[in-house]
Amino acid sequence: MWEKSRGLNALYGSGDGVERVVACVHSVTSDLYFRDNLLNAHGGRQPGKPLAGLRILDVGCGGGLLTEPLGRLGADVLGIDPVADSIGTAEVHAWHDPDLRGNVRYRANTLEELSEKGGQGAGQFDAVVASEVVEHLADLETFTLCCNQVLKPGGSLFITTINKTKLSYALAIVAAEEVLRIVPSGTHDWDKFVSPVELERLLESNGFHVESIRGMLYNPLSGAWSWTESTRINYALHACSAAADSLKGKAMDLNNKAFESSSVYSSELDTSTWCFLSARP
Repeated sequence: MWEKSRGLNALYGSGDGVERVVACVHSVTSDLYFRDNLLNAHGGRQPGKPLAGLRILDVGCGGGLLTEPLGRLGADVLGIDPVADSIGTAEVHAWHDPDLRGNVRYRANTLEELSEKGGQGAGQFDAVVASEVVEHLADLETFTLCCNQVLKPGGSLFITTINKTKLSYALAIVAAEEVLRIVPSGTHDWDKFVSPVELERLLESNGFHVESIRGMLYNPLSGAWSWTESTRINYALHACSAAADSLKGKAMDLNNKAFESSSVYSSELDTSTWCFLSARP
């Protein structure tokens, strides 16, 4: 039961094929890419809890499928999502695990609200994670500026998303939405997909340095995700924010621009599907 209006309400319940795909996605991204790059940037903290002492913001967290693994690795994680029902689902699931109660929290917020000047999120996080979010955004530059606002100087930004290619259109929209109907029709807008080159250019012009970009590939036969040299469908990106002094000009722009609209999320954002990745190799 994956209802568009209710977000990830069945994330931990039905165990259907879509959920297994989602689990594989986040096994790759959280256990490998996010974890390993954070360790390279900050070093291991303690055995069994390598991310202990790090504060991480999970943007568009949905039902907490990525928030929880990061918490189990020892990080202090805040998951935010504009869909209150998804936050409710995440909170209920986390409540049943005593290991998560001390370091995993959720809030029904937008990124803009958290990053406002003087807000609780400004300059507070070692890392921001946005997994399958940016392809739903109405304003990527505002999103980028807000990420910089909530990060500590030198903090890490991790993004996984869908490339803007003919192949991604065929697989993420035609196949996944119209033919196989894995996700609701209209979930994705190909015009909002962003290429690695375009995303890197945007980040570099807004106070980030891109450290790495890696392609991701799903094998429907084995049900596993793997890394690949090709970024034609899905890819993961790691960037680091610049020093505080270099961000002052961008902060001024953010105050004038970032909050002109109530949200960088378009009205089409569907948190029940952001973590599927919508790609078939």
